Amino acid sequence: MEIIPAIDIIGGQCVRLSQGDYKRKKTYSDDPLSIAKQFEDVGIRRLHLVDLDGARMKKVVNLDVLQKISQNTDLEIDFGGGVQSDEDLRNVFSAGAGMVTGGSIAVREPEKFIVWLTTYGPERIILGADVKDRNIAIGAWSETSDQDIIEFIGHFRKKSVKFVICTDVSRDGILKGPAIDLYTEIIQNFPDINLIASGGVSSIRDLEKLALTGVWGVIIGKAIYEGNIKVSDLKAFLI
Repeated sequence: MEIIPAIDIIGGQCVRLSQGDYKRKKTYSDDPLSIAKQFEDVGIRRLHLVDLDGARMKKVVNLDVLQKISQNTDLEIDFGGGVQSDEDLRNVFSAGAGMVTGGSIAVREPEKFIVWLTTYGPERIILGADVKDRNIAIGAWSETSDQDIIEFIGHFRKKSVKFVICTDVSRDGILKGPAIDLYTEIIQNFPDINLIASGGVSSIRDLEKLALTGVWGVIIGKAIYEGNIKVSDLKAFLI
């Protein structure tokens, strides 16, 4: 199981929200690069970098943060937030992202998302499947579509999606434990996808439970920043 720390960016700073609420923001560092280097120093290879300004403004905003981290670490960076156009996608890859997550774009413009999959390949384009009460949430989680999570993933699986990040919005940033039942259901329906669980991880025990579900990877954010999980403790899970 891949351990993937998250760095969420607002105004160039490393922050965390609670349940996607921008009014419930806590700032942890004004130097995202130093945070990324701390992860790399213990052997972590992947980073989930989210442009929260971009997600809200529907265009990439914090491209400079991505570029700085990619140029000064060897981390494989998955970038998400605000990637809505072909130009944004090209810029993000040019700035050093190894993978890009598309969530809102897959709901609003599914054909464009499929073109991205075909052009760049399923190894580089991740489907963002964030859920509120089983329906897909978009627009920095401010909107909820009428698409059920299983139907949504199923549609794009037929189009060769390989990687899916699923965040249970109700659990994100509140340290109440991950949506084990939801991830188990997704894996049972799509055993051949690489599912990345996100949201709710609060302890090492949560990671142990997630490993048993068969998820490919897990994104950890607030549990690290609040000290519930020490970065050094993650060494035991590194492949």
